Amino acid sequence: MKMKDISINEFLAKPGKKIKLLSDYDPKYQIKGLTPELAEQALRESTEKIAKMQGKLFAQDVYGVLILFQALDAAGKDGTIAHVMSGINPQGCEVTAFKSPSHEELDHDYLWRCARKLPERGRIGIFNRSYYEEVLVVRVHPEMLKRQKLPKEVMTKTFWKDRFDQINNFEKYLVDNGIEVIKIFLNVSKNEQKRRFLKRIENPEKNWKFSAGDLQERKYFDEYVKVYEDCINNTSTKWAPWYVVPADHKPSTRIIVSEIIGSRIKDLNLHFPKVSKEASAALLKARAELETE
Repeated sequence: MKMKDISINEFLAKPGKKIKLLSDYDPKYQIKGLTPELAEQALRESTEKIAKMQGKLFAQDVYGVLILFQALDAAGKDGTIAHVMSGINPQGCEVTAFKSPSHEELDHDYLWRCARKLPERGRIGIFNRSYYEEVLVVRVHPEMLKRQKLPKEVMTKTFWKDRFDQINNFEKYLVDNGIEVIKIFLNVSKNEQKRRFLKRIENPEKNWKFSAGDLQERKYFDEYVKVYEDCINNTSTKWAPWYVVPADHKPSTRIIVSEIIGSRIKDLNLHFPKVSKEASAALLKARAELETE
């Protein structure tokens, strides 16, 4: 199977175009002809390419890469990250999972905790959930806003639009400063989420993955779909577009995600730095000394 046959633009939420998650992007989509053997081979080849590009990213020390994963519960964020980034040198990559904000984090602006974890130049940073929770879960549960101690004058009818604008400006700032922003939404269907929840309950080794809160949040599934659509429609920009990846078939999900990441990093036109004539001469001298030992 040739991965060039997969167009990542098929999963792009085009900036300026309004999308519908469940009608425009089929969560059950599978790559045609994908057998377990082909899936393993394709993912291995794709992760190897990402690993090679990571070496150039680190050596060039100009760009950083920020990869955001957002999804509903049981969409497979953890597994996707583990499989797709399996070939990455851990010294050049950091994964951050954002949970409910702490008291310290609530005493700062909502971007603060994520800004602290941004990748350095030459490194890859992965956010498992992100500042987007502030226009998703907080929007479904607006009572959470009370914990953020916001001034009353900002609580206007344009509150969520204002936050979209703030996020867009923040990401434009990052891109303008050499931080490539790759945003991936794993699009799982309601039926598949149910199947995975049941599997977690039935399998003792996966019981720890399920909580009563997961079932409670499932009651808001349709509302979450609406807020995700509104979020993507307002924050898929030319400088930081969203990719909506089908999440029901895990092998296809992982391959598509790896292709998106690989393609976006490749677009940075990375290369190993060229040494000066003086440095090259010093290398030749060093080699001669080593060979005569």
